[in-house]
Amino acid sequence: MGNAASVELESARVVRLLRDSILSGQRRSGDRLIERDIADELAVSRLPVREAIRQLLSEGLLTARPRSWAVVRQFTEADVRDIAQVRDVLEVLVFEIAALRHDSDGLAKVEAALDREFAAAGIGDAAAAHTAGAEFHLIMAELAENATVNEILGMMRGRLLLLFREHDDLLAMAEDHARIFESFAARDTATLRLRVQRHLRAGTANALRKLVEYDRETAAIRERAAAGRERSSGDEVVAVRDISAADGVPVAGE
Repeated sequence: MGNAASVELESARVVRLLRDSILSGQRRSGDRLIERDIADELAVSRLPVREAIRQLLSEGLLTARPRSWAVVRQFTEADVRDIAQVRDVLEVLVFEIAALRHDSDGLAKVEAALDREFAAAGIGDAAAAHTAGAEFHLIMAELAENATVNEILGMMRGRLLLLFREHDDLLAMAEDHARIFESFAARDTATLRLRVQRHLRAGTANALRKLVEYDRETAAIRERAAAGRERSSGDEVVAVRDISAADGVPVAGE
């Protein structure tokens, strides 16, 4: 019994460490997470690592691969557009309901997340700004107190956090949240709806732009690797020719 509890606590720690490394950008899209390597890195057994990978798979942060390893989720254009369609309906609804239901405590909670986001953006701390920006949205969902909507958004949480990580204009994102907060605090649902929609669509456009940049970088890396292999192959042929010439042995094709 004690051993099982120990494994559970260890897996929770591994989940936290791996999740933080993904959301901070330390592990990038497409990076492999192999049980054996992670276990060595964190000085734990493979069992809590296996449990942690399962948890992160369920959160949408990882994509499964055969033989006990996974990769950090890579978004396709279809993924981004699908998520955008769901958010455009559900999150707008969440913000509107939260605006009608919030009390002074809820208002203070949202404002505190916004303050943390501005503070992090001001010093260029992207990881902290992204975390606070995500909290801004998640607190709204909490204040809406709609169990069904929150259950659906909970299943998307990992994907949403990864998308937040792609925002590179930290101050612009915080200012967008400040405008939303203004309408939210005033319970002005008509203006709030327009501001949330504009915010979400700007985020989708940014994610698509970053996806194009990522694809270009990947293509360039592959081209350089292919060119390097061709040069290596050419050098080997030249070396064979030199050796053969020295030995007086004809090279095939000559």
